Amino acid sequence: MSTEAPSRPTRHQNLYAHHLWMQQRFFAGLLVVVGLIATGLAVYQRQLFTPGFAVWLVYVPLGLVLGAGILFFRYRSNLRVQDDGIKISSVLSSVVIDYDSVKSVKALPLRQHFQEKRSRMVAPIMKQHIDKPAVFLRIRGDESELATIKKRLGIFRGRLMDEETIAIPVPDADAVVWEINAHLPERLGQNQGGARRRKRRR
Repeated sequence: MSTEAPSRPTRHQNLYAHHLWMQQRFFAGLLVVVGLIATGLAVYQRQLFTPGFAVWLVYVPLGLVLGAGILFFRYRSNLRVQDDGIKISSVLSSVVIDYDSVKSVKALPLRQHFQEKRSRMVAPIMKQHIDKPAVFLRIRGDESELATIKKRLGIFRGRLMDEETIAIPVPDADAVVWEINAHLPERLGQNQGGARRRKRRR
């Protein structure tokens, strides 16, 4: 009997959250810098607690809170392939999709998730990834089950899920597809996506 502890599932970063962090960290840093400069000037002029300078004291903690908040949001927003299912997490919620509910999994260009009317949902921060592979999950379930899953996908739910398909941009979509395929029932073995199939675990 093996005494080796099970490996911890790899956290695959949701690139929507990553690029939100990349975009907003500048503003968080700007608040801190401006607040420090203004505070230093107020101290130099001995007017730190005067009405004209007191407002600048808020800038530093506000910038720190904003930076910490979006960094935590980035950390929490990910996909993990676990033994009990595919866990998709956001800041305050997560959902685990069991493998029996997966119709197919493929690595396809993200653009395919934003056809026709959905094309306006492409965020400017994601345009650089629109033609790169993302993880496409087709799942089975009735309308109420699909609605519950979508509700738990967080603030990006509208971009992540359309009807029965969830598309998640990650740094290496092929690797995620291989991981998921290793857990799928044999009858779904043909639903590869990606460059090639990884052999099933035995």
